[in-house]
Amino acid sequence: MIEIQGLTKEYDGVRVVDDLSFEVRPGVVTGFLGPNGAGKSTTLRMVLGLDRPTAGRALIDGRPYRELTEPLRRVGALLDAHALHGGRTARGHLRWLAASNGLPDRRVDEVLAQVGLADAAGRRIRGFSLGMRQRLGVAAALLGDPPALLLDEPVNGLDPEGIRWIRTLLRDLAAEGRAVLLSSHLMAEMSLTADHLVVIGRGRLLADAATTDFIDRHGRPRIRVRAVDPTKLAALLGGGALPEPGADAVTAEPAEDGAWEVTGAAPERIAALAAAHGVVLYEIAVHQDSLEEAFMRMTADSVDYRAEVRP
Repeated sequence: MIEIQGLTKEYDGVRVVDDLSFEVRPGVVTGFLGPNGAGKSTTLRMVLGLDRPTAGRALIDGRPYRELTEPLRRVGALLDAHALHGGRTARGHLRWLAASNGLPDRRVDEVLAQVGLADAAGRRIRGFSLGMRQRLGVAAALLGDPPALLLDEPVNGLDPEGIRWIRTLLRDLAAEGRAVLLSSHLMAEMSLTADHLVVIGRGRLLADAATTDFIDRHGRPRIRVRAVDPTKLAALLGGGALPEPGADAVTAEPAEDGAWEVTGAAPERIAALAAAHGVVLYEIAVHQDSLEEAFMRMTADSVDYRAEVRP
């Protein structure tokens, strides 16, 4: 298990991580999300002992990283696929890591095969593509067969087959009982991979919930409606007939192909209202926001760098 307890980090008086607490549990892929500058990378560096916290602590199986003996046996990490010695071969890089942690040489060839780099084991890293470097980084993280893994943007540079491979790999590792912390900006991929989400903004915890619960809580269900007679549908929905006394705010907005998108009203209410006014419907479907849409809505006030949108 990975435990973050009141973790705080300041640089030149600026607090980039602010009293952050959460857990990464065994058997779960935990997605670590936040806008640029939210403090994700700083948090991961503190977990791995690369930065010292101003306050609080990060524990791996109850101990700080700096106190671990043979740390690759306890936690595997991929933070920067470019942080490799280009003159070494893939096998040489992993053999050096294995020797530093008392791991047998056989693990080197095992993980190279596991990540699909067996045929490139003797090649110099300087000639690797970004995707190959990512695979080598994953191999290094798996080298000690650790119970905990921290991966920062592991699918960056991978082709579609590689993205599917890393998704399956991480879910299989969690199914074996490992704690997996995954940081990524690819929301569609995160929704397919992560069981649980930790979301931060400006260094503070914004959400700590199951992925489905997060989408349900911060997403916005919409009902798409189309009718045989679009004019009648427009008159019905645009005329304010949907809200009932005491009901929450209801919005109805025109969409493509004469359809309307309604929020705040149950589909049964829309269907009953249409029937009462003789409006024949041939589509009424509920659409839930994606993880990306829920994330954007939830973190709207935590974005530090926002580009101007041209009309």
